[in-house]
Amino acid sequence: MRRAIVFANGELSEPDLIAGRINADDLLIAADGGARHCRALGRLPQHVIGDFDSLPAADQAALQTAGVRLEQHRAEKDETDLELALLAARRAGAGLIAVVGALGGRLDMALANVLLLAHPALSGVRVELWHGAQTAWLIRPPGETVQGRAGDTFSLIPLDGAAHGVSLAGLRYPLADETLPAGPARGVSNTFTGPEARVSLRAGCLLAVHTPGHA
Repeated sequence: MRRAIVFANGELSEPDLIAGRINADDLLIAADGGARHCRALGRLPQHVIGDFDSLPAADQAALQTAGVRLEQHRAEKDETDLELALLAARRAGAGLIAVVGALGGRLDMALANVLLLAHPALSGVRVELWHGAQTAWLIRPPGETVQGRAGDTFSLIPLDGAAHGVSLAGLRYPLADETLPAGPARGVSNTFTGPEARVSLRAGCLLAVHTPGHA
């Protein structure tokens, strides 16, 4: 499966740890100023996309000289730069897309970046947000098995209305065919009891957040 790492222009949490999560053969795509994060990790993106309002002309020139593909869009557009980058990764055939630098700074942009996980055009592709060692992604019916370690923190947040028929195993607080409504924080801060947990659901969508260790 081809994997793409998309660099957004938010805060780069724990850059050394993020660098260790990136493989040599990953496709690297930067959303506008996210190219700075990629270069700060000692890597060059293959593709930079956006309106370039946060990427100075000198940086653009350096990237172009290095053979990086620059794709500039109008500032007056319907999509955010990160959205364009995610769609580019999808078109490139990525089966797994990891986004770094999606959080921090403007609250509206951070929330919009999280909600991009549910973009219809990304259906069938696993999209993850990496924030240091933390990973967030969507779990849809019928669910999945999640790998971790005993003591890891694991949260489930309904993202599109209530999630129905939720069953949890391998966690300190199990559930059996229950409903998690949108709003209440009942699914936050659960804990792995062993090396894996099982999440099942009949309907709805859950934002999963795995934090290694006790958060």
